[in-house]
Amino acid sequence: MASIQPDLRYHTLSWRTIAQNVGLCQLHPMPSRNFYTGSGLDRAEHLRDDAEWLLAQLTKPTTRLLPVWRTKNMIESRSATREAPRPVWLPSLTAASLIDLAEEMIFLGLRDGEVRIALDLSTVDEPSEHPDLAPLGEFVDLREVGPLLPQDEGSILAYARGLVHWHKTHAFCGLCGHPTKSTQNGHVRRCSNEACGASHFPRSDPAVIMLVHDGERCLLGRQPFWPPGMHSVLAGFVEPGESLEEAVIREVYEEVRLSVDQVAYQSSQPWPFPSSIMLGFSARAVSTEIEVDERELESAQWYTRDELRNSPEDESFRLPRRDSIARRLVEDWLNEG
Repeated sequence: MASIQPDLRYHTLSWRTIAQNVGLCQLHPMPSRNFYTGSGLDRAEHLRDDAEWLLAQLTKPTTRLLPVWRTKNMIESRSATREAPRPVWLPSLTAASLIDLAEEMIFLGLRDGEVRIALDLSTVDEPSEHPDLAPLGEFVDLREVGPLLPQDEGSILAYARGLVHWHKTHAFCGLCGHPTKSTQNGHVRRCSNEACGASHFPRSDPAVIMLVHDGERCLLGRQPFWPPGMHSVLAGFVEPGESLEEAVIREVYEEVRLSVDQVAYQSSQPWPFPSSIMLGFSARAVSTEIEVDERELESAQWYTRDELRNSPEDESFRLPRRDSIARRLVEDWLNEG
């Protein structure tokens, strides 16, 4: 089965460059929880059935809307003042024209008792030319700015992005092929065919991601489409009928022909790029001779802690991106020795 890795193409982009120039990369150090978790939202599932209630919230001054456009989130325009990126939260009372444009309005939950709603504006052809959108900011891929955002903000943006993507990919019933319609304030899509009536719920694809070590060294590999120098831990989707531990053992053997034991769970991370949940593990290598499956990886190699601590972080070698669980797995292993 083809492996999965957190998409690492966005390691060095515009907002990161701005932040590095003014030292902002230290604003939000690696959290004890993984990036894109810890939103602080009360998801308030009991309020999802009431569409009239949600419409009524649009008239309240504390309700905020989070614009999403084709899986991109809106960030305030701050390049002129060189500030850290901040998401755009629109007061609902001033956004009537955008609400009318919305393809979906998704109830995200309550933040300090106040309503938060994602607004899918994908029907807009070009936001940078739209008179109501252009002055507010720019739509960017969350992977450009995720490591520079406060953790709760990044988590909410990831949540909204994931739900908007799910709506886009489930416009038709997987059972009978008829169109589906959004219900429960954006958390269910129901088949419009009365003879079917199937309900479809948001799903996350489980993927294991694992740091393989032999005690003194850990194994890192790279895929050919990653940025020059980028290396990361191994990963792959969980197949039907196997446990997470079995998936770890299988994927490691498939990719580098190593046998492992002592498979131990570490932590998890939602990764809505587009719809995965990354389940982090460590595993001890029983054998150490690598045989790379070139259909999966370009290369793989053992590295000592000193080698990784002295990573040049350039096109010759660099660690996984800061907002990925892959980086968390590497850093936790480094801190053990």
